[in-house]
Amino acid sequence: MAAVSFPPPPTIVDAPAPSSSKQSAFSAAVSPLANAYNRFSSWRASLGLPGPGTVENLGKEAKQALATNFLLDGARADMTKVLSVEPAFQVTHSFQLASQSMPSSYNLATVFATQDTFMQGNVDNEGNVTMRFNKGWSPSHTSKVQGQFSTTPGHNMLQLEHDYLGSDYSLNAKAINLSPTDGTGMYVGSYLQSVTKNLAIGSEVLYQNAGPGMADFSTSWLAKLSASDKSWIGTAQVQAMGILQASYWHKLSEKVEAAAELQLIAAPSRRDAIATVGAKYDLRMSQLRAQIDSTGKVGMVLEQKIAPTFMFTISGELDHFKNAAKIGVGVMIESSSLTPEEMGMVPQPGSVPL
Repeated sequence: MAAVSFPPPPTIVDAPAPSSSKQSAFSAAVSPLANAYNRFSSWRASLGLPGPGTVENLGKEAKQALATNFLLDGARADMTKVLSVEPAFQVTHSFQLASQSMPSSYNLATVFATQDTFMQGNVDNEGNVTMRFNKGWSPSHTSKVQGQFSTTPGHNMLQLEHDYLGSDYSLNAKAINLSPTDGTGMYVGSYLQSVTKNLAIGSEVLYQNAGPGMADFSTSWLAKLSASDKSWIGTAQVQAMGILQASYWHKLSEKVEAAAELQLIAAPSRRDAIATVGAKYDLRMSQLRAQIDSTGKVGMVLEQKIAPTFMFTISGELDHFKNAAKIGVGVMIESSSLTPEEMGMVPQPGSVPL
């Protein structure tokens, strides 16, 4: 009986899965955009643009050189007790007396800090509490919380903030007294971008919602121009309502800095301008700040370090147009129960511990 042969079974070819075809179509559509972004990122990295810093620190160098933020009125005493160095932990007692503009007060402050965490709390004699918490998640991401809790109605404040530092740009977002239920509060977003090695420009957006029909939206423009060696820095901030804030800082030598500030208001209902020029001198054991502004005020602050743990400050401001003067003195005393080795200090040769 002859053998009967059967034809081989047909080969079954699996049809392409619908998801695979969709992924291929999506990749084909996105690929040109991804390639363009990669080429743009490579081109921007080849420029070697520096980080512009944060919007919060815009004009910081000029503020540190001028005497405005260091003027005293009356008498002030700060006594600090260092409890630990690593992690840093200290307690400060502050006393303010005989001020012409503020009542006498007492303030207790504590500071705790590590490599990536900073915590600070203050409470005064009236029960007002302020706090600050900073957490660095990475070299690029930092979250911040600030709070103020007062016994006076309407003076409470809670601010949430986050900073992101890119290679050549910085982003900041903050919310002040936000309410998730009705959306009220103040919301601020800022962006600062380096366009050359010496110039950075950016913008800050402010949205404030105080209730139904009471929302406000404004935008300001920022600019920062600096030398390649950071020997001078100029900044400017222009708001839509006609307000200009500009500063200039110049490092004349290792011990001398000069600075100038301009605040100009050109609104339809108000026109005003104040210009301030000053200098800071760094001596071996002291710092001297002096300034004069266009309103006729002359100010001076001298900080003298008499010992490593004792500093004396004297401040004066004279208003020629109003024929008024303010004088302030301050002392800062720091003590510690730690040994020099615990504080990281190298003992003197031949010294014998007591």
